[in-house]
Amino acid sequence: MPAAPEAPAVTVRVPAKVNVQLAVGPPGPDGFHELANVFLAVALHDDVTAAPAPPGTGIRLACEGPDADAVPLDDSNLAARAAALLAAHHGLPTPDVDLHIAKDIPVAGGMAGGSADAAGALLACDALWGTATPAEELHALASRLGSDVPFCLLGGAALGQGRGERLTPLPVAGTFHWVFAVADGGLSTPAVYRECDRLRAAAEPAGQPAAEPAAGAAHEPRPDPVLLAALRDGDAAALAARLPAANDLQPAALSLRPALADTLAAGRAAGALAGLVSGSGPTCAFLVADADAARAVAARLADSGTCRSARVTTAPAPGPTTIGTHA
Repeated sequence: MPAAPEAPAVTVRVPAKVNVQLAVGPPGPDGFHELANVFLAVALHDDVTAAPAPPGTGIRLACEGPDADAVPLDDSNLAARAAALLAAHHGLPTPDVDLHIAKDIPVAGGMAGGSADAAGALLACDALWGTATPAEELHALASRLGSDVPFCLLGGAALGQGRGERLTPLPVAGTFHWVFAVADGGLSTPAVYRECDRLRAAAEPAGQPAAEPAAGAAHEPRPDPVLLAALRDGDAAALAARLPAANDLQPAALSLRPALADTLAAGRAAGALAGLVSGSGPTCAFLVADADAARAVAARLADSGTCRSARVTTAPAPGPTTIGTHA
């Protein structure tokens, strides 16, 4: 049953992600692309709080933090959709719940901020309502919400196949240091996939691929075994050597937002080991040697005029954690 009005609120903290590899197959009959998606959770987080709301109010959303005004507060919000889906799964009436999102993950930046909020809402509402949903059922619900949501329930590192929802956890040694250059405005993920398809189709008559495919992505997408070994061994230099060609969506993102090439160049000039567009963009992710290098690269990127801000963080980060139940 939905929580009583006096039930304590529940807050769940969920990490962002970077795709250290995104191999994209051709579109299938349904228009979707098979993926080999190497997810790495990073220590930038959103906090999602679920609290009882007065009877008859339904799902209400509030958001605060950087770029909160860009977050939709209607039923298109993935967190609201997650709460409604969980209630329907358990045959509950339309829930009366207040969802509060404290944003720290860049909005529309290719770092799964909306997906993280959906995962947080699933877990917070499950705890608030006492529905005790088994993990495999939560995973299935997450898959219905979006390709990145299942990984946001898991955290750490994982290979995502299919549309990204078939997850295999990956071993990672040590800590990787990252700097994220946050761009102004977002990029539509469907538009980036369409541009990827267009670039590939345009290149075919000349027999020249639009971009170096990542580990067989021109056919069945496969994970890069050298990249996986670098993660397993905690070898930042080996991982950096694979990143420039690891994201099959990067040429499309650069085509739609050419200024991202300047951001990537600025990060390399600032001393990053390597950089790539994160997912469908427009955030750019830079792997660096250590914490001191991260601070130096972030400062130079912030002064470069090629991005709105630069964020320092580490990976892998653990999955969602409940950080409080409170009145």
